[in-house]
Amino acid sequence: MRVLIVEDEAVLAEATAEGLRQRAMAVDLCADGATALELISINRYDVVVLDRDLPVVHGDDVCRAIVSAGGEARVIMLTASVDLDERVHGLSIGADDYLTKPFALAELVARVQALGRRARPALPPVLRRAGIELDVPRHQVLRDGRFIALSRKEFAVLEVLMRAEGAAVSAEELLEKAWDEHIDPFTNAVRVTMMTLRKKLGSPAVIETLSGVGYRLGE
Repeated sequence: MRVLIVEDEAVLAEATAEGLRQRAMAVDLCADGATALELISINRYDVVVLDRDLPVVHGDDVCRAIVSAGGEARVIMLTASVDLDERVHGLSIGADDYLTKPFALAELVARVQALGRRARPALPPVLRRAGIELDVPRHQVLRDGRFIALSRKEFAVLEVLMRAEGAAVSAEELLEKAWDEHIDPFTNAVRVTMMTLRKKLGSPAVIETLSGVGYRLGE
C-alpha cells in the first residue's frame, strides 16, 4: 500500500509515517496543499492522510481535487477541531474518514488499512498461493506451515506479487507500490530485495523472473 501524509506539523507527520512504515507501507510526506496536489498528480496513492488546516492550499480544496480526479485514492482527514459541523463538512466534500487530533497511532493505522482495502478490489486479508500464506493484518508469512521472518520491504514486495494473482509485475510497478518517492529509479533495490526474499522463501523457488517483463509468483 502506498500512502501520502499531508501534515504541516513535522513531528506528528514523521511519527505517523514511521508507524505506517512499520506495517510495510510506502509513505510519502509533504507539508502543504500545493505540494500534495503535485504529488497526487504524479503518483498513485491508495490512501491520503490529509490535515485539513494546511498552508498554501487548504485541505478541503485538496480533498475536492482528489475526488474530482476520480482515482482510487481514499482520504482520511485530520483536524484539531471536535466540532461536529466540521466533520460533517469534511465527509460531504468527499473524505472517506475523519479523525480528530490528538489520535492514537494504532487507530490511524487501522483506519488506513481499512481504507486501503476499499481502494482496491476486495481481497481476503489472508492471501494464499504456492504454499505461501501471507496474513496482512498480522504482518505474518508462512510457507507450508513454516514461519518466515521478512523485512518490511520483503513483505511489501511479496504482497504485491501475491495480489497480482500470477500476473507479471514489473520492477517499475514494484518500486511504485513498495517504495516511497525518494527511491532512485535506477536503483537495484528491487533486484536485491527479490534476491533476499527468494532466499528466505526457500526451495522450491516460486518467484519467476521474466526477462524484460518483471517478476511473477508461480503456482
